Amino acid sequence: MPTPKYSFIQEATSAPEVSFYDYIVIGGGTAGCPLAATLSTRDAKVLVLERGGSPYTNTTKIRMENFISTLTDDSPNSISQSFISEDRVPGNRARVLGGGTVINGGFYSRAETLFLKEAGIDEALANESYEWVEKKIVYKPRAFQWQTAVRNGLLEVGVLPDNGFTFAHLNGTKTSGTLFDKNGNRHTAADLLEYANPTMIKVYLHAVVHKITFTTKDGQRPKADGVIFYDANGGRHIAYSKHESNNRSEIILSAGAIGSPQLLMLSGIGPAARLRSLGIKVVLDQPMVGREMADKPSNGLLIPYPTHIPLSLITVVGINKTSNYFESFNGFDLSDLSGSGGAQPQSSNPSQEAMANSTTNQAFLVQTIFGPISKGYLELQNTNVSDNPKLRFNYFQAAVDLRRCVSGMQTIINVVNSDSLSRLRFRNMTTQDLINMTVNRAANLRPRNPNATTSLEQYCIDTVMTFWHYHGGCQIRKVVDRDYKVLGLDQLRVIDASTFSFSPGTNPQATIMMLGRSMGRRILQSRRR
Repeated sequence: MPTPKYSFIQEATSAPEVSFYDYIVIGGGTAGCPLAATLSTRDAKVLVLERGGSPYTNTTKIRMENFISTLTDDSPNSISQSFISEDRVPGNRARVLGGGTVINGGFYSRAETLFLKEAGIDEALANESYEWVEKKIVYKPRAFQWQTAVRNGLLEVGVLPDNGFTFAHLNGTKTSGTLFDKNGNRHTAADLLEYANPTMIKVYLHAVVHKITFTTKDGQRPKADGVIFYDANGGRHIAYSKHESNNRSEIILSAGAIGSPQLLMLSGIGPAARLRSLGIKVVLDQPMVGREMADKPSNGLLIPYPTHIPLSLITVVGINKTSNYFESFNGFDLSDLSGSGGAQPQSSNPSQEAMANSTTNQAFLVQTIFGPISKGYLELQNTNVSDNPKLRFNYFQAAVDLRRCVSGMQTIINVVNSDSLSRLRFRNMTTQDLINMTVNRAANLRPRNPNATTSLEQYCIDTVMTFWHYHGGCQIRKVVDRDYKVLGLDQLRVIDASTFSFSPGTNPQATIMMLGRSMGRRILQSRRR
């Protein structure tokens, strides 16, 4: 696969000790890359600081067939950083240029109109920004045997209408876009840097930001003026925003739903008592930083099948009227995702369990929900920016989330029993056998309740796993305004999924990239005034 040759991407070891820019973007991820590319197209110098490396170093690792192995690789220099939430559910964060688009399932689908209204994004600008992304990195998927069967199964059980191929968020069943081309090569948000003006942008890799600095004059609000970062050799650097009196320079946090609230706290913006307890100087007492954290819960069924079916990642989604989303992938060794949650009930039919032990002759049919309503929190555990903060998502704390999960699981059982899927799976394995097997292999560290195989409510609670759709922690109207400016501060914005009150559409990456592009355009428009 040919890879872009960006002259402006360099290791942070080559950065000067002190530098000055119009815009400093912290995080070269799903939002940061389109944002920085857009900002660089005018007469403004842009700096991107990315804590990880380049996705172009080894493009084989990010091919479709390596999705699970790359996502779960937690070696020190990997592009995925694992964590375990206080809910005892494992998760992953990207540490690579391109962010989550480098390690996710690749599915691309736009947000519902409700989200655009909630986020204060003009619909026409949003559509133009989606198209800008789609022209560069989004593909119409080829027909996969398993995805076709799932599509037909969803239609059989009433997830209607059939919406064909569309990026739009519509009730019913549809095929949507993917970041994988016909050869299985992944395209990412880093590719959007091809839009950048190479003379006006600099991207430093392995640039670990430790804090944002502020100037405070008597009677005035604190103003963000610099960023302290370290390179791979431990060298210290500071980048300042230009401070001419007529300049509209800004620092923009796009470090993701986990990284952005973490960095705000490390920079002195957050709950004052907690910051002081860690020895952090308080710049602004802002108790809502790190609050309202959420992650879409996902639950599903493992479905073994007797003959080889070509592997596929998600290209089909079902959206029903009870706020459930249905997706599937197949052909992967899922053992690395499995948890080890204490005493586990055994399959009611051990011979069938053994028959289903092929590591790749299996699929996972999963459902997740709109929202969710359940919220948690993010807290600092220490002052090391490279360590994960404490995270709790409180999956299914809200009764409506649990009801939606149960409803979704009932639909999944119906799909598994549809003619379309029955043709492909082991016919003598009942859905109860599949439930038993999935409980045994659930991808979390939670204890298993003996009722997990007989109660769908308990099944949802015990087998919940992340869908990697983290959001919240810097929400609009609570931490940032509708222009994504941090409340109570000057020259600092947060532009990423940490500002969301719910996860957009079935999969948020399309909307996060759109947000980066559209906010870049809005910032440039205000600069010209």
